[in-house]
Amino acid sequence: MTPAARVQTAIEILDAIAASAREGGAPADAIFGEAMRARRYAGSKDRRAIRGLVYDAIRRVRSAPPSGRAAMLALADTDPELAALFDGISYGPAAIAADEPRAETGLAATTLIALFDPLVDAAEHDAMLVRASLDLRANRLRSSGEELATIFPEGEPIAGRADGWRLPGETAAVQHAAYAEGRFEVQDAASQYAAAALDAHAGQAIVDLCAGGGGKTLAIASATGDAADILACDTNRARLQQLLPRAERAGATRIETRLLNPGKEHDMLVDWQGRADRVFVDAPCSGSGTWRRSPELRWRLTPSRLDRHLADQAKLIELGADLVAPGGKLLYAVCSIIAREGRAQVDDFLRHHRGWTADTGYLPDGIGRAAGAGFLLTPAHDRSDGFFLARLTAPC
Repeated sequence: MTPAARVQTAIEILDAIAASAREGGAPADAIFGEAMRARRYAGSKDRRAIRGLVYDAIRRVRSAPPSGRAAMLALADTDPELAALFDGISYGPAAIAADEPRAETGLAATTLIALFDPLVDAAEHDAMLVRASLDLRANRLRSSGEELATIFPEGEPIAGRADGWRLPGETAAVQHAAYAEGRFEVQDAASQYAAAALDAHAGQAIVDLCAGGGGKTLAIASATGDAADILACDTNRARLQQLLPRAERAGATRIETRLLNPGKEHDMLVDWQGRADRVFVDAPCSGSGTWRRSPELRWRLTPSRLDRHLADQAKLIELGADLVAPGGKLLYAVCSIIAREGRAQVDDFLRHHRGWTADTGYLPDGIGRAAGAGFLLTPAHDRSDGFFLARLTAPC
């Protein structure tokens, strides 16, 4: 493909991504993958170049653009070489008109930025869209942090994590034989801190209430030496089905999965009421803390979608609390930097549940900042995804 043809292809893919964002459809990665399968003539260099253009434009544009061309023009305004490819020949995009509209640029819409936790000031904004590193977690059941350092000497330790190792974002770590052998998992530092903050131990009964594909479930199994009973739940069958094959590869043998029917979660967990030593509630959220990895999430968040997340979070923290044994602990977490999803949810829970208390001192020194009854991690301060977590102890 010519450079100009790559630009035109990127514009067409951006059209599809913007439409999907407005409609709540497939994520950008899925759309890009499908577009490349439809263009089998594109070589590996073409795919890399097109992907770079697509994601550079997404990072530049603050909300879903009126068209992929408007997004690409906003990027071309900062890159004369890119602008020169708008020449209308060689399957490239048409020449740029002087008065042609551009998509709005910036981190996010001002109404969205206004929802950020007060700790997320302007100094954090640039870091929120920088491409993320690739963070690994050694699986203690098969490996160690020291072994990761030997396998990937180009990396560096993750602060406060003996099992954590950080690599450049473009590293193809999952293609290494050690991954197939279950010796490590790809997991952002914030998620590693959260799983460790649960303070899980061998012999305990543990519930991962929103397990998804099981990243944190496997981290808990690793931390407990595969010596704790773990119930991993979710309402998404496709995601939950990913967990057991991953557990087998990791050598985690004491994980039970349970698919929950939406609206009937409480009835389907009656046998766990008041018996869990630890409950992890990694609630569905806006994903605003993960914009480094999925920048198109800025294009997807609407007031109505946020309201749905808030309602789900309140329901899930209540459901999780019902499962906790007297004196047990609940860890509430969201990969969000929006105050209403983080500190406000926990503050509201504590106001309505006498006897529950918020723990302190469960993060490594220098990691996270106090945010109400919990802690907020941010890209600039903690070199991680944006993440809120709060560990709560049930009354005895």
